[in-house]
Amino acid sequence: MPIKAKRSKKPGYRSSPAQQPASHKWRNILLGGGAVLGLLALGYMLYLSLQGPSPIQDLITYARQSRGHVQEPLEVGELPPAGGEHSGIWQNCGIYTSPVAAENVMHSLEHGAVWITYQPDLPEEDVTYLQDLVRRESSIVLSPYPGLKSPVVATAWEVQLELDSVDDGRLNDFIDRYQKGPTVPERLGTCSNGVGTPLP
Repeated sequence: MPIKAKRSKKPGYRSSPAQQPASHKWRNILLGGGAVLGLLALGYMLYLSLQGPSPIQDLITYARQSRGHVQEPLEVGELPPAGGEHSGIWQNCGIYTSPVAAENVMHSLEHGAVWITYQPDLPEEDVTYLQDLVRRESSIVLSPYPGLKSPVVATAWEVQLELDSVDDGRLNDFIDRYQKGPTVPERLGTCSNGVGTPLP
């Protein structure tokens, strides 16, 4: 009886999925699952970037503040003003150990500065903490504020944050976000060559 010759596999021949080893199937499943997870992670990161930073808790906003100039001193309350009519001369940024005129600092805020005020009886170590913080920044005015409602208050143009302690993490968030931030009318404005002599 003649013996039939075995037919060789044609070039490009592939085994059917049923003929593939089980290890190959699991490898394909894992690779496919990893790709899907990677796409989901990328999509989530894109979503977060479009959402922007989360809002700072208890942030106070003051919309559409006047930017006119006045000659006379301003009457202020238990919170520093976060905009409005102010002096035509700005306050030099830096550290002050005595109260400064709000009408001058408001012009600094218009240029992108942050004004950190504190109660005059704040513990000395807390004042030192704030001074060290300000020395690392370029556009901050630090000063005591008689009659201040909260121990520490951070103010920028049209935004404000009351704080109970100097080491509240929201203070750094406020500085990062609103020093030369999105609410500032004149971001290219200077914070020097104005009035006041801050500590070195």
